[in-house]
Amino acid sequence: MRGEDAGQVAVFSYISPEQRVPKEHPLRPVLAIVNAVLARMSPLFEELYSHTGRPSIPPEKLLRALLLQVLYTVRSERMLMEQLDYNLLFRWFVGLNMDDPVWDATVFSKNRDRVLGGDVAEVFFQEVLAEARRRGLLSDEHFSVDGTLIEAWASHKSFKPKAEPKGPDAEGGSGKNPSVDFRNQQRKNDTHASTTDPDARLYRKSNGEGAKLCYMGHLMIDNRHGLATNACVTIASGTAERDVAVNMAGQISGVGRKTLAADKNYDTQACVRALRDRNITPHVAQNDANRRSAIDKRTTRHPGYTVSQVKRKIVEPIFGWTKTVGLMRKTRHRGEDRVGWMFVFTTAAFNVVRLRNLEVLT
Repeated sequence: MRGEDAGQVAVFSYISPEQRVPKEHPLRPVLAIVNAVLARMSPLFEELYSHTGRPSIPPEKLLRALLLQVLYTVRSERMLMEQLDYNLLFRWFVGLNMDDPVWDATVFSKNRDRVLGGDVAEVFFQEVLAEARRRGLLSDEHFSVDGTLIEAWASHKSFKPKAEPKGPDAEGGSGKNPSVDFRNQQRKNDTHASTTDPDARLYRKSNGEGAKLCYMGHLMIDNRHGLATNACVTIASGTAERDVAVNMAGQISGVGRKTLAADKNYDTQACVRALRDRNITPHVAQNDANRRSAIDKRTTRHPGYTVSQVKRKIVEPIFGWTKTVGLMRKTRHRGEDRVGWMFVFTTAAFNVVRLRNLEVLT
């Protein structure tokens, strides 16, 4: 029998968002991990907010919403608020009831900026690692490190001489999008800077790629479980990857000798020596194409070196996830601090998903 296409809308609903979400939905274990982490961060939230005045968006709900934005690749806060208005799954995850009003996009962005000004992302990242350690899913022996470029929210037209006076563009006239000809012009970071994002640097990682205004993101991972154990963003430069690797190696806790795997870019005498001074065995890929490698048979003769060369490539899918899913291919923020905040938070989101997957596998 054919059913009727009735247009009458129900006036009342007696089903909560909790009942709408299936018991086996993959976000359920993710929410359990996030709630445990946010509960331990409550003292930090108390310091960020005043005890008087009008109540703002609860930081726990704000961070859950930002986490959804990363997990579901929502490209703007306005679209996120639209999803929260009618998406029951999003409402359930954030903690909104069926009849709760959704925040204005501008209000949400201003509250987000308050969180961006604190160390919330780093604390969230460390608490996720503490949760992994509590579950026995984090080792302290074998690590890998690598870097990637994050395109800045600035165009080549904003890369102008530092001594150039502010005003209408001399070549293309005034306007927000003037015509600029870069041919036969020598443009360097020493003499030029972006007027849109002064912290961005013109850089290219290889000879076959074009130079872009960008930052450099760095990750250190645990080779055993594929979790990111350290993350940061720096100004793009030719030595940034090696400098950060040495700094991250010095932050590894625990006693005993550790190993740190990396690609050929880290095969320099200074980097290898600095790692050994910190009791870290450098399992760096040999770069002996044009010069003598700093890695000799003292390191390569061990079977663990070969294993590290295989395991170090686990970092590449993490970079791929943060760029394609986490919207970090081209940042939506300006300034090293804000870009770094989002990169660390996005990496923490990956760790949460990875924890959930490891729990399913075990």
